Amino acid sequence: MFRRRAGETEVFLAHPGGPYFQHRDEGSWTIPKGEPEPGEELLETAKREFMEEVGAPAMSEAFHPIGWIRQKGGKIVHAWAFEGDWPEGKAVESMTFKLEWPPGSGRERSFPEVDRATFFKLNEARVRIKSTQAPFIDRLIAWLRSSPPPS
Repeated sequence: MFRRRAGETEVFLAHPGGPYFQHRDEGSWTIPKGEPEPGEELLETAKREFMEEVGAPAMSEAFHPIGWIRQKGGKIVHAWAFEGDWPEGKAVESMTFKLEWPPGSGRERSFPEVDRATFFKLNEARVRIKSTQAPFIDRLIAWLRSSPPPS
């Protein structure tokens, strides 16, 4: 999701929840994403995962494909750009996952998939996003340059 504010484009990024990302910032943020269900179209997966990770629907009349990337672990991520907004100060309402924490304790705890999400100006987004996902920002910029905003 992106928005235009005061002549600048901003990108909506999510910060992974859980203890391993608690103190990580630069290079840890991500676009909301996830795995497709059997037979599910990739765009529908993207919309569902957006809802599951931030707690609000991906609302737009137009979703523009901006390709795919392969993350360091081998996972392939497909992305679409869409213009939208997020209320200032609104907390995410993310699905949770279970993890043995602390490691070796035998106790399982629940953590949110995403602990926060916000908009970043493009230069800041490049610093915050996982390096393998940075091409999505470049593709968004290229697409926006070729598709001027509606008047």
